[in-house]
Amino acid sequence: MTAQVAALDAAAAILGGARRILFVTGAGISVDSGLPTYRGIGGLYHDRLTEEGLTIEEALSGEMMATRPDIAWRYIAQIEASCRGARPNAAHRLIAALEGERELVCVLTQNVDGLHRAAGSRNVIEIHGTVHRLHCMACHHGRKVPDYAGLQIPPECPHCGGIMRPEVVLFGEALPDAAISRLEHVLAEGVDAVVSIGTTSVFPYIAGPVVWAARQGVPTIEINPGDTTVSTIVDHRLRMGAAEALPELWWRMHPRDPAED
Repeated sequence: MTAQVAALDAAAAILGGARRILFVTGAGISVDSGLPTYRGIGGLYHDRLTEEGLTIEEALSGEMMATRPDIAWRYIAQIEASCRGARPNAAHRLIAALEGERELVCVLTQNVDGLHRAAGSRNVIEIHGTVHRLHCMACHHGRKVPDYAGLQIPPECPHCGGIMRPEVVLFGEALPDAAISRLEHVLAEGVDAVVSIGTTSVFPYIAGPVVWAARQGVPTIEINPGDTTVSTIVDHRLRMGAAEALPELWWRMHPRDPAED
């Protein structure tokens, strides 16, 4: 038995017996939907400056949105364009299916692409918000948009003529209180497993649930082809892409009855 098969079997056994599961997801889960990662090798903003000579952290900061919204919006629109037309892949769909079987399946995601919800997941904490909701920075009028096609960039508020912004957390901005409270509630109620998928876990609040679980003795699983900040502390590592790993875990948790063949 190879180490990878053994890790799959062990992870499936944990998830098969878990009533309450927290999934922590990053851009890597959406790669098989055709979306780029942002920080990994070959990612959308890997190791290069913007055309203005800024780091992407500077261009996509709250300060830039306040002072030069045209610059911030240019790169927000690039991210939205990379998401446009993407559909959930097998990993998104199987996490959503698992939600229908268990007492609790919660997804804490950094992604702003909306693919977890599109796949049918209901218990989703979008810690960085979503590109599909906008609000005016002057009067706070809000609207939902399916995409940015045909949208003036930066978009003007139809009520007051001010500039609208997406409800996403930009660099230097605080995380939404409601999202943090929901995560704290899930952890306080307890979980039987924490699964990190497709994230480098560079942000403390993304690595945090994995670190917390490891300290509490809660089983932890990582699904990521590369090394991350939590790779050395998880119980089981699957060096695989999400859309490859989740089906492998699913059929192990749902073995077919030979009589059905």
